[in-house]
Amino acid sequence: MRIIAGQFGGRRLKGLKGAAGRPTADKVREAWFSIVAPELPDTNVLDLFAGCGALGLEALSRGARHVTFVENDWKALEALRANIDALGVADRVTVCNANAVTFAAGCDAGAFDMAFADPSYRTDHARRLIELFRTRPFAAVLGVEHAASTRLAGDDTRNYGDVAITFCRKP
Repeated sequence: MRIIAGQFGGRRLKGLKGAAGRPTADKVREAWFSIVAPELPDTNVLDLFAGCGALGLEALSRGARHVTFVENDWKALEALRANIDALGVADRVTVCNANAVTFAAGCDAGAFDMAFADPSYRTDHARRLIELFRTRPFAAVLGVEHAASTRLAGDDTRNYGDVAITFCRKP
C-alpha cells in the first residue's frame, strides 16, 4: 500500500496483516481523491475507522491542513502511528483511540471540512454514520466506503467493482 499522489506520492505505508484490516484499494482511493480533490486543500479532515491511516495520510499528502484519525484497534493504531512517524507529520495530525461512531456522534455540526470513513463491511456502521450525518452534519462532505451490495441513503454513490463510496453533503 502506498500514498498515490501529492507531497508523499509513492511512499509506502505499513499495513495491517490478516483479518485485522481491509485497507482501501489504491484504485478506489485514487478515484475517491479525484472526486474530492478540488475541495481538499487547506481542510480539516476527519478519518473515521482510520486503520493504518491511508485515507487521512493521502489527504495530508494532497494538501489537507490537519487530519484527526479515529481508531480503536490497537494493531491499527500501532501501524497508524508508525506511518505518521515515517512521514514526519505528527504536527499535522491528532490520533484518537475511540469508537468512530461514538466520536462522530460527539462532534459539533461543522466541526470538520471533510470526513472519510471505511468501517467494516460486516457492521451497520456505514448506515449509522450517514444517519448521524443527516441529523448533525459534522463535516461539509462525508465519504463512506462500503460493499457495493449495500444501498445507503447518500447524495451520490460511486461503484468500483464490489466496493462503493457514498458521499453526503451538508445541506
